[in-house]
Amino acid sequence: MNRNDLVADITALSKSDAAKAVDAVFDGITDALKTGDDVRLLGFGTFAIAARAARQGKNPRTGEANEIAASRQPKFTAGKGLKDAVNG
Repeated sequence: MNRNDLVADITALSKSDAAKAVDAVFDGITDALKTGDDVRLLGFGTFAIAARAARQGKNPRTGEANEIAASRQPKFTAGKGLKDAVNG
């Protein structure tokens, strides 16, 4: 399922209103993660930021060592309701 399929599944709103709602949710999650906040959606899951430290890497083709910079990665942990829905 992609964004357009998700918008099409929202039948309670017009297509343009559904697209605005989906974009607003995604923007809200993105903005919260940018500021370092977690987003907890009860029964669905938690979006959070995980810090990755700088580390040494190796180019597999040449064997040359290089430095991989530190970064922040978004992570998602599924909640109990989502896990139960998928497994049950």
